[in-house]
Amino acid sequence: MLSSPHVDCRSRIPPRLPRLLPGLLTLLTLAGAAACAGGAGSRALDRLHPCTSAEGPTDAYCGTMTVFEDRARKTGRQIKLWIVVLPAGRPVALDPLVFLAGGPGQGAAQLARQIRVAFRNVQRTRDIVLVDQRGTGKSHPLNCRSDANSLREMTESTDTGLDRLKRCLEGYDADVRLYTTTIAMDDLDEVRAYLGYNRVNLYGGSYGTRAALVYLRRHGEHVRTMVLDGVAPMDMRLPMYTARDAQRALDKLLTDCDADAACTRAFPELSTRIRNLLRRLEDQPPTVRIVHPRTGIAEDVRVEARVVASILFSALYSPLTASIVPALVDHAERNEFQGVFALGLAGEGADENMSVGMQLSVLCSEDAARVTQTDVDQATAGTIFGAHLLGNQLKACGIWPRGVVDASYYEPVVSDVPALVLSGDLDPVTPPTWGEAVVKSLSHGRHVTVPATGHGVMSTACGMKLIEDFLDTAAADTLDTSCVRSVKRPPFFVTPAGPDPVHTGAAP
Repeated sequence: MLSSPHVDCRSRIPPRLPRLLPGLLTLLTLAGAAACAGGAGSRALDRLHPCTSAEGPTDAYCGTMTVFEDRARKTGRQIKLWIVVLPAGRPVALDPLVFLAGGPGQGAAQLARQIRVAFRNVQRTRDIVLVDQRGTGKSHPLNCRSDANSLREMTESTDTGLDRLKRCLEGYDADVRLYTTTIAMDDLDEVRAYLGYNRVNLYGGSYGTRAALVYLRRHGEHVRTMVLDGVAPMDMRLPMYTARDAQRALDKLLTDCDADAACTRAFPELSTRIRNLLRRLEDQPPTVRIVHPRTGIAEDVRVEARVVASILFSALYSPLTASIVPALVDHAERNEFQGVFALGLAGEGADENMSVGMQLSVLCSEDAARVTQTDVDQATAGTIFGAHLLGNQLKACGIWPRGVVDASYYEPVVSDVPALVLSGDLDPVTPPTWGEAVVKSLSHGRHVTVPATGHGVMSTACGMKLIEDFLDTAAADTLDTSCVRSVKRPPFFVTPAGPDPVHTGAAP
């Protein structure tokens, strides 16, 4: 995998991978010769170094590439982009998979260990490239985390949160207007050229789908295939439709609970009970004693409707966590919120890989600039979530500097690049309607909705099989999607130990 034909290519193959297997000697010899001649990842690994354990998987390659913060002017501050490449076991494919993370605000390279496990079959034949988008991870991050180690952080007031954002904004060594998606995708294409790849395959999840669409629009000649998983299109206008889409996912949960004998027996009239709970918390938020599930410290916490609504929304992202929602509501009616707050902190580790400043630079420039409070009020009418979800985003965007976004940015991306568009039928934030809209302008695209699946189809075995098969063939039209029929919603928790062992009858 080195560019020089005089160096043993096997020195670049991680020790854990097998050497020449019986019956594949000829194939691997040809693949190795192609790699030595400047094939898949040859320049990439030359320009990177073996990762230390603190940097990423020790069988991966790490490094940086420097770009101008202001790409248009090409002067002033320069920033380093952090790169991790997971090298192919036997580099048969010349085009790598580029993983584009969600958020916005996640650093893709920070997910290297998880991606290596999830995409292990893909890595057998092609490199996987992970780049922390500018403003995330180790690429000049725009972090803004609270130093508090308390449950009160989850219930802080809007004013307290805005004060923290102002302090972070004043402390950045950055022009936050220059951390938008378009600029970042031009960074990515420069990384592609720097690493020596001619064409790439894109996988984008959640916000990463928008990033992938922007890259395709600007650098489509370098894209072999594209996978969009949980589509956040150009004209999504967060937070305008968040409550509407979350209500759809909740309604599906309520319908499935009613169709499940054990769930409806344990939690009758659940829809009315949820509405009554949130209405009570709005009118008279109680102060209750809750033990922090990680520190073990008991705290008096004022439980407001916006906090509980936000936690319920987060639970809907995964059918597994959603399966406990009826039981949590049942407890909350008795002012027992220990489980609710434990669920709210379940993703605390993931928050460490979330750059709030970069998130606001994207959302305030690309979404909130086209949304008014009146728009949000009209779109949230009739939902139990109301303005509780992302309700503070517009207020935060009132203080956040905005980058320049051309009006053409919001037009549909038109392309004939093979594209697999995936949607989870239970997704509370990027439901299938967004995927249906995007695929209309992708002439070689196919939209697949996977039942009983939340945000991120790759989290299912069927979803990963579809992705792997599509990357192999680059043909979405002929893809065998029969596995989607086997995906079922997990049974609901109706006892402290989980599902009813006798009366479980989860809806498909």
